[in-house]
Amino acid sequence: MSESTDWKNETYNTYFNQELLALQNRRERDPDCKVEDIEGVLRNLYINEGADWEGRGEVQKLFFAASIAAHEHFIAGWKAERRD
Repeated sequence: MSESTDWKNETYNTYFNQELLALQNRRERDPDCKVEDIEGVLRNLYINEGADWEGRGEVQKLFFAASIAAHEHFIAGWKAERRD
């Protein structure tokens, strides 16, 4: 793997893990938090990511990709718990 790919993977993984931890903390500490609330945040992330402003750097692109992936992962896990 090249150095340019390494930093991108590291940055993506860092953002993903931070976002996932924040979502887990929110769920644990906010008794009013519902999966629908997290889905609302995800919708806004899609909107902001889709408004790919000119000049957005690679780091911001990685942030949005990782944040969206973390929200999707978290929501899927939460919904799977409900089915079990």
